[in-house]
Amino acid sequence: MKIGVLKTDDVRKELVDEFGEYPEMFADLLRSQDPALAFSTYEVQHGHYPDRIDEVDAYLITGSKAGVYDHKDWISPLMDFVRKLHEAKKPTIGICFGHQLIAQALGGKTCKSDKGWGLGVHTYEMQETPSWMSEPMAKFSLLVTHQDQVETLPPGGRVLASSEFCPMAMLQVDDHMLSFQAHPEFSKPYSHSLMELRREAFGEALVEKGQISLQNDIHENVVAKWMLEFLRR
Repeated sequence: MKIGVLKTDDVRKELVDEFGEYPEMFADLLRSQDPALAFSTYEVQHGHYPDRIDEVDAYLITGSKAGVYDHKDWISPLMDFVRKLHEAKKPTIGICFGHQLIAQALGGKTCKSDKGWGLGVHTYEMQETPSWMSEPMAKFSLLVTHQDQVETLPPGGRVLASSEFCPMAMLQVDDHMLSFQAHPEFSKPYSHSLMELRREAFGEALVEKGQISLQNDIHENVVAKWMLEFLRR
């Protein structure tokens, strides 16, 4: 399987030497489940798209510091491309910004949440166990860094997992789009470094709470398995 990574941001320059760019994080995560996977990266933030939708088997949209409602010249074309993927029923996964963008592009709504920033390890409860999921869990935990949230589902969307902080944390749209608010590609050391780097922006109390949460388990490998099961169905 070849996965096209739609890259919507760059890792902070202070962290990239140690942790790599987002496509590398996703490749490491997913190859832990299947070393034979191939990847192509498309810098959609700079207007780079595949020549043909079918030059890869599936797509993955990364996270970004941008908001889907921002007036950046690359966001509207990306929404158009997501609508093309949807029309073609192309298997697609969205992470954080990608999760929010899929919802927004297909008729839902994403907003800056009045709950503020989510940082560190968050836990979600499954609301529905889809038939494609071979290793279901009642709850799972992942790393997060977000203040925007999906607030209205797009047509054909359903909530697979939620939390009190993030009611629409894992969504499926029809049979070909799956998205997560959290970051299965993040490692705890990366999350720790990111929180430290942005301590002033996040606030001391929230960063301390987020750092303490890193003691909790995360289930990135289970979620990676879910992602590949969904893309291969």
